[in-house]
Amino acid sequence: MIDKNYIYKVINNAKNPSLEDVDQVIEKARKRIKLTHHEIAILLNAKDKQHLDMIYDVAGELKQEIYGERVVIFAPLYISNYCINNCKYCGYRRDNKFHRKKLTFEEIKGQAKLLEQLGHKRLALEVGEHPKETPIDYVVKAIQTIYDHSSIRRINVNIAATTVAEYKKLKDVGIGTYILFQETYDRDAFFYQHPSSVKGDYDYHFHAFDRAFEAGIDDVGAGVLFGLADWKFEVMALIMHNEYLEDKYGVGFHTISVPRLKKAEGMSLEDYPHMVSDEEFKRLVTILRLSVPYVGMILSTREPISMRSELIDHGISQVSAGSKTDVGGYHDEFHEHEPNQFELADERSVLEVNKALINKGHIPSYCTACYRNGRTGDRFMRLAKSGKIGLICEPNALMTLTEYVLDYGDPELIHSGIQFIKDHAENIKDTKVKEKLNTNIARIIAGERDLFF
Repeated sequence: MIDKNYIYKVINNAKNPSLEDVDQVIEKARKRIKLTHHEIAILLNAKDKQHLDMIYDVAGELKQEIYGERVVIFAPLYISNYCINNCKYCGYRRDNKFHRKKLTFEEIKGQAKLLEQLGHKRLALEVGEHPKETPIDYVVKAIQTIYDHSSIRRINVNIAATTVAEYKKLKDVGIGTYILFQETYDRDAFFYQHPSSVKGDYDYHFHAFDRAFEAGIDDVGAGVLFGLADWKFEVMALIMHNEYLEDKYGVGFHTISVPRLKKAEGMSLEDYPHMVSDEEFKRLVTILRLSVPYVGMILSTREPISMRSELIDHGISQVSAGSKTDVGGYHDEFHEHEPNQFELADERSVLEVNKALINKGHIPSYCTACYRNGRTGDRFMRLAKSGKIGLICEPNALMTLTEYVLDYGDPELIHSGIQFIKDHAENIKDTKVKEKLNTNIARIIAGERDLFF
């Protein structure tokens, strides 16, 4: 499905675009009209600073129109660092020698409780690939343990490509989004980066989402580890993969993650000639927003505070907060001794992240109402493309933020946060929605919970 020669032909045919060509493509994107591959290539090749600034600005406008000021908050939870793969870029690769660990179900319950105490409601469960140590039944029981023993409302799952039968088990236990990064769409780079690895089967990995859809999972999240291959090629391939799923299943990616390659144990960044600069990174994120405007875009704590802050204004709609990337990392007893999968750049607490977002006028959202009410897959996308999703998501974001502020805020946040919430509630244009929202906020403040549209 990903023709390398075709992609480079398209990119090369759009080299040195005229200012008029770039203007026309940006204006088309502003109107949320689907861009052709040639038009996307024009944006990838744009160099004029004025046009780059326009790309950033229009990406911000689109994000604002579709998602408003809300920013979804989540945290990763690593439950095992056992892995049979030997991915060159990963700190958990098989050849790295350290004491491997997987959490017991009692420890998983404890981690979920600690995340709950930080205010989290949405997790991304991270599990290395090891059929003996972490079979699908271990993953399923871990998910059920979290749901049964905490107030976590949505568990997105990042596990290795697997079978239809195993995806059905994930569907049955009630996962949120199934997340799988292709890592790189460059077939040659993929084989090189995954030597002697089960993960090294490019086609089996690529078609994992097909099997997930066959199993009834209709929310899938993709991503590329930018730095393994040419970033322009990767952006075009991501968009083409999304188009393939939309054409075949009627819905594409629910989310796209954009991690950049970072230093990890057992590897050197000097071995990677395709490292992505800050300027290139901002371009690829904003071009993705222009190309797939309705897809949620995720930025992790791999990125520094300044980059996260800037890109939230220009396309990013979901961020992790207070992340730990070691097994059992939310408990100091584990955190001091376990290796990380990669180095973090933003180590702020959840409270600090939320305060920073609010200070910039953003609404940290802990809402999972769409998932809980069956607004997933094509149903979510229809609401997003119709422009109606904001009528649901912004009120729910404000209500879940009210819960967070009251339950986990310090005196400073309680004082400023409640006023911030009331001010934003007053800005809701739909009178009926505004009335219901204000009533529900008052009920939450009075001690009631779980009041969602």
